[in-house]
Amino acid sequence: MKEDKARKAKRAAAIVEQLKKIYPRARCSLKYSNPHEILVSTILSAQCTDRRVNQVTPELFKKYKTPEAFAYADVNELAVDIHSCGYHNQKAKSIQGANLMIVEEYHGVVPDNMENLLTLPGVGRKTANCVLGEVYDVPSMVIDTHMVRIMNLLGLTTSKDPKKIEMECMDIFDKKDWIRLTHMIIDHGRAVCIARRPQCSMCSLSDLCPSSMA
Repeated sequence: MKEDKARKAKRAAAIVEQLKKIYPRARCSLKYSNPHEILVSTILSAQCTDRRVNQVTPELFKKYKTPEAFAYADVNELAVDIHSCGYHNQKAKSIQGANLMIVEEYHGVVPDNMENLLTLPGVGRKTANCVLGEVYDVPSMVIDTHMVRIMNLLGLTTSKDPKKIEMECMDIFDKKDWIRLTHMIIDHGRAVCIARRPQCSMCSLSDLCPSSMA
């Protein structure tokens, strides 16, 4: 029987409460100290682990301390600096282009709304939502690979499209939980609901997850 919205929202609330017990300290794993650093880190994190990004950014942020430093950097040198994060040439162009727009069109300030963030090179909804939630405390939901996979396993969506999943999840989860939800799901995906070998027998969400009962 197809689950209606009310039942799905009730189950979503129960999932959040359980996750809060398991991952009370869940937070963004990218290390940053200001808005342009989280923007750069999130661009670097595409097709790359947060651990690798965090290995690269300490020296990167010592070398490029401001949006202006990134904006007017030698893009080839920047590409070398971020080489180990993969897709370094494209990411270097995106980082430089995004910071150039921040400097020249947004007065050196990282935008605080989705519309303007999406004008920046290399910035999609995932990066924009990360910046909005982390820096500006705007209710937002980052849909990464863990969210796509686990929301499907939980039966809260049947889509693989991140934007559609974002809209569906925002419709059933309490707004106050949006930012934290992603971090808890990421922690759960790394610790228990592992992509290639989900530990359903150890999962505290098993009673709320139709996939574990299949």
